[in-house]
Amino acid sequence: MKCCADHVELAIDMYVDEHETAPEIIKIEDFNNLSTTCGLCEKPAIYIVGI
Repeated sequence: MKCCADHVELAIDMYVDEHETAPEIIKIEDFNNLSTTCGLCEKPAIYIVGI
């Protein structure tokens, strides 16, 4: 799930609930040039939680 800084903790909790393991978290380095939005709101995504 791609998420913003406000929702990264919620995305981690959701991943753990579903997969029962800790997710890999990747920070999107050049998020200003992406049109990808958070999966939980409309803010720009800056993290990928779980791959």
